[in-house]
Amino acid sequence: MKRAIKTADAPKSHRRDVLRPLPELDRVIHERMRLAIVSTLAANPSLSFTELKALLSTTDGNLSVHARKLEDAGYVAATKSFEGRMPKTEYRLTAEGRRAFERYLNHLEALVRATSRGTGWGRR
Repeated sequence: MKRAIKTADAPKSHRRDVLRPLPELDRVIHERMRLAIVSTLAANPSLSFTELKALLSTTDGNLSVHARKLEDAGYVAATKSFEGRMPKTEYRLTAEGRRAFERYLNHLEALVRATSRGTGWGRR
């Protein structure tokens, strides 16, 4: 679904006619918990299931479901092993996941820039 905004650069009388498409956000990453997982893994080489769960203050089930969705998209890799008799799952962001996260951040920044023109908000 393409959405458009009016450009602030156009003369006032023509603004309603000049539209530019908004950047599309990655729907896999955009969900709150998945964004939190990807953001946390972007800042760490890898984290265990237990560490992620504690950092994100979430439940086992919630983390499992969202981590699986990110795995299925190829954004996160999970390595399963045992420490003694205890299972251990270690997560890391894949190269594809890092690129997708960077694209997501760039799209979000472009969205903020595009919607803040002429308001004074977001200017540097």
